[in-house]
Amino acid sequence: MKKLFLIAVLLLSVSLTYAQFNFGIKAGYNSSLSFSNATSVVTGTYNLNNVQSEMWNDFHAGLFGRIGLGKKLYFEPEFLYSIQKSNYQITLNDAINKNVTVDKIAKTSTIDIPLLIGYKLLDLKILNVRAFAGPKLRFDAGSSLDFLHPSNNTFDLNSVMSDAKKAQLGLEIGAGVDVLMFALDVRYNLIGNMYDAKLSDFNLPSNTFVISLGWKLF
Repeated sequence: MKKLFLIAVLLLSVSLTYAQFNFGIKAGYNSSLSFSNATSVVTGTYNLNNVQSEMWNDFHAGLFGRIGLGKKLYFEPEFLYSIQKSNYQITLNDAINKNVTVDKIAKTSTIDIPLLIGYKLLDLKILNVRAFAGPKLRFDAGSSLDFLHPSNNTFDLNSVMSDAKKAQLGLEIGAGVDVLMFALDVRYNLIGNMYDAKLSDFNLPSNTFVISLGWKLF
């Protein structure tokens, strides 16, 4: 954790040497919505109730800086703490006990460091529209994956337990709007499964949409 903190401080310190610089705080919502289940928005199975229930378990917060690299190009490093939690039932095919139903509880706690290059598509005094993309470093900060209450008590849960990866490299792409000192972003994560699952059935949604609101302090 000390190394991560030093990396963030170094990025922000380097940023301060630039004339065109903004620094701020941000927070947002990590949705469970991905391209694979985007049709659920149209059908109504993913609605406001889903968002309200997920907001308490799926969120992120942290710091960001923005460095001007010209009139329209900019570099934006971020340092975010992120949490995602899922709780649902799955059925496993056990060779001895046939089908076994268990409760799957997954909690992903990470430190995310996106390093984004952005371009201002529209640049006005009080409003601008941006597009951006860049790599994202992700580090485990206490993730866990548990399986509870099997329908057959003789089932060996140790056979399906998995460990969270210590670090990952992914990609983020998205668009944003700035109005005065506020910055609203919608982005899509392209990153692998956080867990080294022993069975392929335990993949968690990691390629998902993220919405965040930032406040530029200066």
